[in-house]
Amino acid sequence: MKHSILIAALLCLLMGALARAETYQLVTEEWAPYNYRENEHITGMATEVVRAIMALTGDDFEIRMRPSMRASRVLQTQPRTIMYSMFRTPEREPLFKWVGPIAEESIYPYQLAIAAQPIHTLEQLLHTPRITTRHAGLVPTMLASMGFDNLDTSATESEQLYRMLLAGRTEVIIGDTDTGVAYYSRQLGIAPGSLRRVPIELYRSSLYIAFSRDSDDALVAAWAAALARLRRSGELARIQRRYERRDDQ
Repeated sequence: MKHSILIAALLCLLMGALARAETYQLVTEEWAPYNYRENEHITGMATEVVRAIMALTGDDFEIRMRPSMRASRVLQTQPRTIMYSMFRTPEREPLFKWVGPIAEESIYPYQLAIAAQPIHTLEQLLHTPRITTRHAGLVPTMLASMGFDNLDTSATESEQLYRMLLAGRTEVIIGDTDTGVAYYSRQLGIAPGSLRRVPIELYRSSLYIAFSRDSDDALVAAWAAALARLRRSGELARIQRRYERRDDQ
């Protein structure tokens, strides 16, 4: 077993070295707890995974934080670009090369636990006076395609969703995974039990690292091999556990 792990590590370093003749730009967006800025340092669950991958491959690409839509646009339009964390959707599948999954996540609506009319069905959700989500990205696009015409897309960052809900300025928020909701609840000091997860799974997919189509196959293979090694060694699971949803909702 030790011999096979050593061989895998050497292969990771070899394949990475073959592809490092050119520098790649590595971008992400603000989406806690997967990738976010804390004290001017980019951190988060997916960021830790990416740094662990680069430690194995020998890469040292600088991570740059970009607004959500700009990061996606850079990935689609600029050469030798890597972006994380991205949901791997059928529409995105042919646009990039993929390494993952990093994690599998779901998105649910949330409302106040004291709401006068608890929502239980999709029909009720469709007729809710107002649902607030972020102004751009996968979630508002998905909701619009499902026929939601009650969307308020004024929030430019996740924290606004929770502040608006607590202030009574919206009935429902949609935008984060359960892990994300738990993270922002802790950050904003929202008391346990204040938020209620509406039992409607609106989206479920896996988070990946995406490479621009011109990326060297050797580099993509090296990152995939490194991630596989992190998974086999248990390090990936250890990183994930540090960011798991706590029992505070």
